[in-house]
Amino acid sequence: MQRRLFQEATLLVALVLLVAFSIWRNPAFSSRENWQIITREAALFGILGIGETLVILTGGIDLAPGSLVTLSGVVVAYLLVFTHLPMPLAFFLVLLMGLLIGAVHGLFVTKLRVPPFIITLGTLSAARGLAIVLCMTVTGGQPIVNLPESFARLGQGSLWGWLPIPFIPFALFFMLAALLLYRTRWGRYIFAVGGNLEAARLAGVPVDAVRMFCYMASAGLACVTGVLTAAYVNSGDPNVGVAWELYTIAAVVIGGTSLMGGQGTLWGTLLGTVFMSVLKNGLLFWNVPPYWHDVVVGGVVVAAVTLDTLRRRR
Repeated sequence: MQRRLFQEATLLVALVLLVAFSIWRNPAFSSRENWQIITREAALFGILGIGETLVILTGGIDLAPGSLVTLSGVVVAYLLVFTHLPMPLAFFLVLLMGLLIGAVHGLFVTKLRVPPFIITLGTLSAARGLAIVLCMTVTGGQPIVNLPESFARLGQGSLWGWLPIPFIPFALFFMLAALLLYRTRWGRYIFAVGGNLEAARLAGVPVDAVRMFCYMASAGLACVTGVLTAAYVNSGDPNVGVAWELYTIAAVVIGGTSLMGGQGTLWGTLLGTVFMSVLKNGLLFWNVPPYWHDVVVGGVVVAAVTLDTLRRRR
């Protein structure tokens, strides 16, 4: 517990220093408009991070969130523009799609013993490919536009003039996940499965059901993020969501969740998400060329995993 608190405190200090450095380099970084952008992106990455945290806590990995953001955004745009479904029904169908994809991941991992890296890597490619195919079919490869104005407000609007609307579902999912992990038996099962899968099985933990739930939650939350992202960019764009799985995994790992499973906190993921959002935004204000952004994020992931490995050895 003390080690986790120390790690989260260290990340918080790093976040404060990153903000201070960004403001020093460019005072426009501290503008209200820019902090709205950071908050909105942190909320989107945060929803992804919640699902990824659940999977990694069980000792698994999900490489598909970014592609599911792409696919769900294109699908919800298609349903709204070309089938004229009511928004609640379109949202429900997209969420159902995500849960079914997560169930497939869970079945491959638990019943067929396929490594989670492989099955989710396959979905990473297939989901993005399906999004492109759908756009090619209905628009000739262009993003799907002309979405309802009420839909766009879900991603672009704000409450009280400063709080982005996507922060509301993020806060709701965060509280539900925190209650699940820290106040229920099911949460203890998740940590037990990641700590020692066979010991948890012998202790009577429904290991397969726990892992299935986590993969379904991750895919479902990715599709929720996809809907909010489509509303934010006001289109179903097959180019949105590229490399988001990298940012998500980076946020979870630097937040203290071990890739070996069994250790981590949602609070760490929250800090990691804000850190990655500020870093991503700060790179723009520091005039770092866009093609260097992924290099920086990759370096952050490698550093975080290396520190986690050294810490576990000690």
